[in-house]
Amino acid sequence: MKQKKLLYTGKAKSVYHTDVKGTLIVEFRDDITAFDGGRKDTLKNKGSYNAGVSAFFFSCLEKNGVKTHFLEMLDGNRMAVRELSMIPLEVIVRNLAAGSIVRNYPFREGMPLKSPVIVIDYKDDSRHDPMLNDDLIVALKLATPAELMKIKAIALKINTILSALLAKQGITLVDFKMEFGRQGKTIYLGDEISMDSMRLWDKKTGESLDKDVYRFNKGDVMATYNRVAARITKRPKDATPKKKAAAPKKASKRTRQKFHNT
Repeated sequence: MKQKKLLYTGKAKSVYHTDVKGTLIVEFRDDITAFDGGRKDTLKNKGSYNAGVSAFFFSCLEKNGVKTHFLEMLDGNRMAVRELSMIPLEVIVRNLAAGSIVRNYPFREGMPLKSPVIVIDYKDDSRHDPMLNDDLIVALKLATPAELMKIKAIALKINTILSALLAKQGITLVDFKMEFGRQGKTIYLGDEISMDSMRLWDKKTGESLDKDVYRFNKGDVMATYNRVAARITKRPKDATPKKKAAAPKKASKRTRQKFHNT
């Protein structure tokens, strides 16, 4: 398979055409951002950690009957995926109250939700990903009522699978974001599932094991990503010590006020 022309570049991934019909290549870059792109850094090996964890989760989900765009890993940072017509929705499943749900509603940080809560945002950076309800989604013709029902059912199934998988590693799945796309009439899970798109807490210590470490300067980001990737995939931690990445600059108060995350 040959990598061809660049199709799309996002905040942390690039997507390329290939010489195989219906197949794309997703490259996970070492870029990391937060606060609507108000903070940006490039951290060595970050892309490979997210790619490896995403591939692991996709493979587990496929084994449990969830259709994903994942086909195979090509190297440490690149995966071959099915070409999908992406649905511009960010589907967030929340198991505990954290992040924006605490800022916007009368929930306490860490409060268990009686049943998982699904929140759907419109994927549009220029509008800061506003929250949608079912009626708006249908009115905007982003998905049909039947598709929306299916997407929610798949999202809850994924939540059940990943929550159980992570619990075995002593990790609580607090919440996570998913994106879906169509190939014909079939809906597939797309994008990524990694430390960038999940909120993970250590069950014993409550320590953040995700991008919140970067957002709020909670420690060495790459040391955390290496450690949690090893726990999730059960691979050995990097044997050779790496030069510690410089601590990212703190976001300004104004930037923090603009922050809209899952």
